[in-house]
Amino acid sequence: MIALSLAEVSQAVDGALHLTDGAAVTDLVDGSVQTDSRLIEPGSIFVAKPGELTDGHLFAPVAAERGAALLIVERLLDLPVTQIVVTDAVAALGGLAAAVVARVRAAGALKIVAVTGSNGKTTTKNLLRSMLERVGPTVAPRGSFNNQVGAPMTMLEVTDDTRFLVIEMGASSEGAIAHLVRLARPDVGIVLTIGLAHAGEFGDLDATVRAKSEMVTDLLETDVAVLNADDPRVAQMAALTPARIVRFGEYGQVDVRASDLHSGRTGTTFTLHLANGQSAPVVFPVLGEHHVMNALAAAAAAEVLGVSLTDIVAALEATTRAERWRMEVLGGKDDVTVINDAYNASPDSMSAALKTLAQIGTPGRRTIAVLGEMAELGELAGEEHDRIGLLAVRLNISQMIVVGQKARRMHISTINEGSWDGESAYVDTPDEAFELVRSSVHPGDTVLVKSSNSAGLRFLGDRLGDLFS
Repeated sequence: MIALSLAEVSQAVDGALHLTDGAAVTDLVDGSVQTDSRLIEPGSIFVAKPGELTDGHLFAPVAAERGAALLIVERLLDLPVTQIVVTDAVAALGGLAAAVVARVRAAGALKIVAVTGSNGKTTTKNLLRSMLERVGPTVAPRGSFNNQVGAPMTMLEVTDDTRFLVIEMGASSEGAIAHLVRLARPDVGIVLTIGLAHAGEFGDLDATVRAKSEMVTDLLETDVAVLNADDPRVAQMAALTPARIVRFGEYGQVDVRASDLHSGRTGTTFTLHLANGQSAPVVFPVLGEHHVMNALAAAAAAEVLGVSLTDIVAALEATTRAERWRMEVLGGKDDVTVINDAYNASPDSMSAALKTLAQIGTPGRRTIAVLGEMAELGELAGEEHDRIGLLAVRLNISQMIVVGQKARRMHISTINEGSWDGESAYVDTPDEAFELVRSSVHPGDTVLVKSSNSAGLRFLGDRLGDLFS
């Protein structure tokens, strides 16, 4: 974190400062800000936030022992460390992040980009980081730091030298993105897609649209909203914001688009067209034609921020995977390809992964889909799992292996489809799935492993990748 005095931190988090012996309100703190006591180093700030399973205050003594210079707590603790007592530790974390970003922005040329959408946030964030790093120092989230804790933690990593800050914004309820937007005040807001991811939490698509719209409603006239013109629910957000609109997509009248798409087992080639009229061919190693839309979104935002076409293309061509466990290509032994895409799953991303599997399968060889639960769909879960099973039939996937009771309806829907000449098997555990694949795979087969994180199939994907490496 940039250096702030204890008094400045206290003001930012709206808390009561309790100094330890020998400390003064003018003392500076500039260490990292952590909510995990195991990451504390001498000089760090520890935020003792309550958790779902435990309470951060229980770990404050460990933070003190590891050299924390300051504790932000919801109750005063009997520890020999300066503390700031706040009403809500998570809100305090956000307040501190907002103050740090505002100060850096006022002192320099910091530009902020925020990304939201039902799918593709992490991939787009990673592509943007790669593009912007070619221009200047860039801060972006580690992993999927996109909630009311993760986003502020990313914001707190900016320094006086940071030129670009990329923030991934997820939402589990209406108002969550609006809160993050108010903290960060992005110059560019990107909305990728509106789908059924987290439908169980939002209740319906209308609520999802309202939640994702929060990305653009508070933008200023001097800001830019980057919108997916191919998604009608995203496209209609243009009427909700005073910001300048930049549209991306493959169809219709858009500012940034792709043409001449060709997909295969090594990625996708296409021609990128920017809003300024420039265009260039791109060899994009990330597997899956659906990731081209993420590339277009990143390119649109990067162009707004002054990145050249040359640097945009170089960044895209240097990206070999979307993210760990996201369309990650493994294997190779006996020409067996394993696609590990089991970090997360929604109906949209599951459909896209199956279509990619069907598209890239080697002629004359089998395509095998090892599928687990799509979580957080609420009352839509049964219907959507049925739909995915039927999609696998329509795509003529050679074999389905469905893992876990919560995904079993995919298996039932496939075997009930009499026109399909493929096979479907159901197993209870990833270990059983591993043995089934190992005993049945043929040289040249392509194996997709796809599920929500909670199903744990990403580790099965790794095991299969190691088996055929």
